[in-house]
Amino acid sequence: MKRLILDIIKKYFPVVFVKYRYFKVFGKKLNLKNPTGFNEKILWLTLFWQDQRIVQCADKYGLRQYVIGCLGSDNIMPRLYGVYEKVDDVRWEQFPKKFVIKCTHGCKYNILCENKEKLDINKAKNALATWMNTEYGPSTYEPQYYAMKHRIISEEYIETDSGLYPEDYKLYCFNGKVKAILVCLNRENVLNKNEELILEWYDLKWKVLDIGAKPNKQLAMKPTCLEKMVEYAEKLSKPFPFVRVDFYDRHEPILGEMTFTPMYGMAKYYSESGNKLLGSWLVLPDHKMKRKYKKED
Repeated sequence: MKRLILDIIKKYFPVVFVKYRYFKVFGKKLNLKNPTGFNEKILWLTLFWQDQRIVQCADKYGLRQYVIGCLGSDNIMPRLYGVYEKVDDVRWEQFPKKFVIKCTHGCKYNILCENKEKLDINKAKNALATWMNTEYGPSTYEPQYYAMKHRIISEEYIETDSGLYPEDYKLYCFNGKVKAILVCLNRENVLNKNEELILEWYDLKWKVLDIGAKPNKQLAMKPTCLEKMVEYAEKLSKPFPFVRVDFYDRHEPILGEMTFTPMYGMAKYYSESGNKLLGSWLVLPDHKMKRKYKKED
């Protein structure tokens, strides 16, 4: 009964729902009239400022067309093997030994295949079918996901020269300018050994930024192609008050995704001062643009 009530509030009174969830997570009231912290401002944008390009860019297939429009090609993205509207349409025999297959309308809807000969295809099909029949956005109140067409794509498996998962560089962009870089380390052991993800923050000169909830151990290496990452991120992020542009470093930048609502505005991996610093960089639009996103064709 409680979940039903919350679902009704979420659908018809999203501001009330977001305020309720914020209080549950942080133990304090959400200030939407005069937001100052980064999480607060992300939630303000989620509720009151919607741009249809956000749907396209957050969609893991739609992003390709946006990148082509901005950069002239999508060659900074992983090689695309196929796009499918149904699980039964997937042509598994056409994929190389290593590949990634994912649904495009949410987060963590992906399968990383390191050896196709060992892949349980029936299990993979069941997972894809579940994701294809799941609406991602309503659970977290991220309305851009409501409007996405449900698709499956298969892409190139990205790895380092030594066959390991590459580091994940997340560039925090504010009105077209990169202000901070979050590096996600230990991804290999997170997936295979259930170890903890290591998060470190740096500025554009690779000096430590005091933003994270945990101390920075300075384990992250400056990417060899940082200047190109910044160049691409600033071109792609120009129309938006905020977007996080994620890259892998494989001697050249490989674009992973664009994220507009990190941890759906409830992230706890910032320190209090870090949340305020990021919030100070996010200049909100001077007007609300509250309207429903159009469903993708």
